[in-house]
Amino acid sequence: MSARAADTRIDEIRDALSPLGPVEARPMFGGHGLTVDGAMVAIATDGTVYLKTDDGNRAAFEEAGLEPFTYASARGRVTTSFRRAPEPLGDWDVLGPLATGSLDAARRALARRRTRRPRRHAGLGDADRG
Repeated sequence: MSARAADTRIDEIRDALSPLGPVEARPMFGGHGLTVDGAMVAIATDGTVYLKTDDGNRAAFEEAGLEPFTYASARGRVTTSFRRAPEPLGDWDVLGPLATGSLDAARRALARRRTRRPRRHAGLGDADRG
């Protein structure tokens, strides 16, 4: 699929995920990352949408037969924490429960990342003021 075709699908994807909240799409690695409140809930590449998974929601995707997003690297095939979204995207009865679980997974991942960041010490610059 051409980059232009993938770009036109971004509007469809944003609309489909809009019940989760305002969806922001940003270009990344030849595709797009889709976030809600700063949490990466989905990625879109080559016209295919993949939703965030973790231990809390992965089983629902496996039961639905939705495969993970993988890519080739110098070390071999890499399997990500994103799984294919069900099609058609416009069927919220099917997409909704999976997308909601993906938003929860994305928020958990964001919270873990925030706790791992080194913190600046508030008083660090105060010693220089003497």
